[in-house]
Amino acid sequence: MLDITANQGAGAAGAQGTQRDNALQFYLPTEHHPKNGTLLGFWVYLMSDCLIFACLFAVYGVVGRSYAAGPSGADLFDLPLVALNTSMLLLSSITYGFAMLEMQRNRLKGTLTWLAVTGLLGAAFVGLELYEFAHLIHEGAVPQRSAFLSAFFTLVGTHGLHVTFGIIWLITLMFQLKKHGLIAANKRRVMCLSMFWHFLDVVWIGVFTFVYLMGVLP
Repeated sequence: MLDITANQGAGAAGAQGTQRDNALQFYLPTEHHPKNGTLLGFWVYLMSDCLIFACLFAVYGVVGRSYAAGPSGADLFDLPLVALNTSMLLLSSITYGFAMLEMQRNRLKGTLTWLAVTGLLGAAFVGLELYEFAHLIHEGAVPQRSAFLSAFFTLVGTHGLHVTFGIIWLITLMFQLKKHGLIAANKRRVMCLSMFWHFLDVVWIGVFTFVYLMGVLP
């Protein structure tokens, strides 16, 4: 009888201990986020960014012919230079695709190599864009000269800032890959940057067509 009572007392004490441990557990030991939650959240961010560029395109569409007796796109745009700049960004999209293929094959060195090439092409794009801006400003085509130039500098400059941010993100990601390798978290980050980079390519195709090609038409 005493043994039964002792066993019951030990069982009750064990149950109380387990309840106390559960009460003191302030976090879940298992993953509580959805499996694709990061990618879904990043898609939401891209849609919000798409709205920003849609607004900028709309503004340019309204005031793109308001020259205020100043220079027009036909007077200012250097299409061969812009075409070269466009090729840099489109090539960077291809090289990023190669980086994704190397990542799927779990080849860290190949992934880093193609990411580095992508970053160099992106830097060349930003450099040519800055050269174009400096040339326009030197010619007196400053943003406050007309509504056309204000909308042009805002739209193209916003895209350039996004590419610059993408390059910074890419460099940071390369350091993470060197330190931690192709772990699941890093693969997810590479995927998110891939979506961001290709999104900027699509936006630039719109800029090249709507701003530059249509801008040189009489």
